[in-house]
Amino acid sequence: MSEIVLETRNVTRDYHAGGGLFSKAKTIRALKGIDLTLEKGKTLAIVGESGCGKSTLARILTLIDAPTSGELLIDGQKVDIAKDGLTRDMRQKVQIIFQNPYGSLNPRQKIGDVLGEPLLLNTKLSANERRDRAMQMLVKVGLGPEHYNRYPHMLSGGQRQRIAIARALMLNPSLLVLDEPVSALDLSVQAQILNLLKDLQDEFNLTYVFISHDLSVVKYFADDVMVMYFGEVVEYGSRETVFANPQHSYTKTLFAATPNASVDAIKARLARKRAAA
Repeated sequence: MSEIVLETRNVTRDYHAGGGLFSKAKTIRALKGIDLTLEKGKTLAIVGESGCGKSTLARILTLIDAPTSGELLIDGQKVDIAKDGLTRDMRQKVQIIFQNPYGSLNPRQKIGDVLGEPLLLNTKLSANERRDRAMQMLVKVGLGPEHYNRYPHMLSGGQRQRIAIARALMLNPSLLVLDEPVSALDLSVQAQILNLLKDLQDEFNLTYVFISHDLSVVKYFADDVMVMYFGEVVEYGSRETVFANPQHSYTKTLFAATPNASVDAIKARLARKRAAA
């Protein structure tokens, strides 16, 4: 039987807009009953245009915000930060990798300190043990011991994102939320980071929630796809099913508006240009 790492049950999130002299206060429902289930070792991609609610959902999954109603379960355990607060155990279970690797790293900290800090705050490992763990993780993400004493500004964008990935893995989390993790990188570097994430997933049986607007990346990277539109889930299924036979009109429109970046499609466009010349 598959192990369920993440589950949401009818999760909603409301925001309250204050009224003025001539207007009443109103409630805006950003999430409208989100249900999802994610098995260990799998990747769920959440896609949709800006304003669809995927970032709001990400804040709930990463325990930054509490849902207005509904249930969030991680490793089968109900999590209610509004009622119980955020425990150290829960903080270790979920980690996030942001879009901008430079903005997520402290520019005044050396890389060794960046990697060792989660262990310092959450474990009783000695300084030597933290250093050894950091060195091992540098190798896992394709870097070397020479990066340990460098500062973030001394690294390239791709190297900084590798550091962000390494930091997220230091506490052996149950769930990694990847928030547009390659959109700020050059295309060639994007492929390297995606391949690294896949290799790490295979090695450590990692579970990913992958938030993206890039459908070509989603098609390569995800196991399941969830399409959101104005706070609702309008399509949810395996990658193969959703891409081969989208059911909702919004999904069809979203796919139609996405350029086909395959080699065959590029060759066909070039051939049409030559023929028209």
